[in-house]
Amino acid sequence: MSTSELRRAARIILIGAPGVGKGTQTTRMLKRFPQLSSISSGDLLRDNVRNRTPLGIQAEALMARGALVPDSMILRLIRNALTTRGCGYITIPPSLESEYQYSEHPDASFILDGFPRNAPQATQLEELIPVNLAIHVHTPFEIIQERMSNRWVHPASGRIYNTTYNAPKIAGKDDVTGEPLVQRADDKPEVWQARLKTFEDSSRDLLEYYARKGVLWKVEGESSNEITPRIFEEFEKRFGA
Repeated sequence: MSTSELRRAARIILIGAPGVGKGTQTTRMLKRFPQLSSISSGDLLRDNVRNRTPLGIQAEALMARGALVPDSMILRLIRNALTTRGCGYITIPPSLESEYQYSEHPDASFILDGFPRNAPQATQLEELIPVNLAIHVHTPFEIIQERMSNRWVHPASGRIYNTTYNAPKIAGKDDVTGEPLVQRADDKPEVWQARLKTFEDSSRDLLEYYARKGVLWKVEGESSNEITPRIFEEFEKRFGA
């Protein structure tokens, strides 16, 4: 796959139902546009817990007693990640109240994964750094549901199979080890339906928020291979050199 340069900073989020392929699109965009970096709120949280940072210790204590990690803490993790990756800087002396200055240089481009999930979170993010493209990835729900229900995994390696288009050589067995494949709990139809309902409820206001900001763009297709070239074309129109 050829690569393309950007002429200005792209600050992107992908919005889509579980199983729509946001991870696939992120991976392909990072390969096509090397100036992009991926910032995952979940990965940042896990890294800080593992590395015993002050924020990680606070987050771990909250999770240990079943409490949610507050949005303010996630935003601090994101701000720290943006700063260390050269996407901007915090005014000196740094504090919780210090202003974050973001960069418009193409090398400051990123895709933010896992945050925001609703309009209040988007409003808080906007105060830190404004998103300039929110991509709504849409595939008909019945197609996603079929895709998810046909997905099987080899737990030890993470290899993924789909009985529709990437079936194992022997039904129910991993191609490499011959060990049994399993279906993830959150891929089962009843669990996926609940996740879809949660997504629909939380994303409605989020989509409206970015539509009002004038940065929402919707792309539709039945497969990732159909959607990817449309994203590339639109992205190059907006940010390409």
